[in-house]
Amino acid sequence: MEKTIVARTGNEAMAEAMRQINPDVCAAYPITPATEIMQIFSAFVNDGLVNTNLITVESEHSAMSACVGSAAAGARTMTATSSQGLIYMHEILFIAASLRLPIVMADVNRAISGPINIHCDHSDTMAERDSGWIQIFSENTQEAYDNMIQAIRIAERKDVSLPAMVTTDGFIISHGMERLVTYPDADVKNFIGKYDPPYNVLNLEKPITVGSIVLTDYYLEHKKAQHEAMKNAKQAILDIGKEFGKVFGKEYGFFEEYKTDDADYILVCLGSTAGTTKAAIEELRQEGIKCGLIKIRMFRPFPAEELAAALKKCKGVVVLDRSEAMNTQAGPVATEIKAALYDAGMVKPMHNYIYGLGGREIYIEDIKTVFRNISKDSKGSNEVKYLGLKEA
Repeated sequence: MEKTIVARTGNEAMAEAMRQINPDVCAAYPITPATEIMQIFSAFVNDGLVNTNLITVESEHSAMSACVGSAAAGARTMTATSSQGLIYMHEILFIAASLRLPIVMADVNRAISGPINIHCDHSDTMAERDSGWIQIFSENTQEAYDNMIQAIRIAERKDVSLPAMVTTDGFIISHGMERLVTYPDADVKNFIGKYDPPYNVLNLEKPITVGSIVLTDYYLEHKKAQHEAMKNAKQAILDIGKEFGKVFGKEYGFFEEYKTDDADYILVCLGSTAGTTKAAIEELRQEGIKCGLIKIRMFRPFPAEELAAALKKCKGVVVLDRSEAMNTQAGPVATEIKAALYDAGMVKPMHNYIYGLGGREIYIEDIKTVFRNISKDSKGSNEVKYLGLKEA
């Protein structure tokens, strides 16, 4: 396979993946910092590089509604959004999942208003974590590209058939130029395969009703079916990640472990912060502090058992949340980690930090500080801490 090395932003990488996927329909509305994805893709449409029917609508609510309609009609469907756009889709996200439509969406993570802010945090994705969508996080431009290609296969697998969102950190990755290895169009096309939709409302030979009212008789069973599909997604993610590795040279799983084999203290995070953490770990190990990283890639479905097993041998855990759950107990990621450890019968000293909201920078020294703090605390803390907070 002849791969190509180029310099691309995260948005350009996601748009390139969409070009190679060549979906039947894309419906979108622009919003910073995701606008470039569909802007670049629209140029591909205009230049005849894809056969996609591009629908430019008047709002994100309409964009997701159009995606639902096209997917229900048997079209391979994609879109892109961010922040207020994603939460404006809120009502329709649940419908897309309940109708078992394998729509794939690029979500460029950005803070939610208010106050209004255009920079990165994970508030938008976390606000929709229980909507029934598969959620895959990307550390860098390469992962954004790779994850988009894999998401198509994951979402469309027959025992899954659920929508999926692939995220990148707004501006940090979406607008940051990085080295990207792209794959030949033919190999990507062969990997994703020909689309075989779960159903087609326009197929008169197999007439079905979509979106009908379901009351007390079968609503519970409907939700149980979604639950089982999300459980099936775990195996699909592993299978497709392994196949991706065989074809393209890099295997993906639920999460990435970095120097955890002998680590006394492990930090858990999502997205681009993993890169900063790796640099901090290298420096701390030179000081004699054995620390490691678990970068969660798959947040929905959540790999609870696997994460608990990965944390089993360490003395303490640091969880970084780039969003607020407003429950006064823990951030969204820490809540999941605590539940995973509890179910596994483990009690670990843990520190949970809310950080990076609204694009607040996180530095190597910040990461080194949280590792040093947990190394001095054998009991842990239930207090939610704020990293990089300006003191009055």
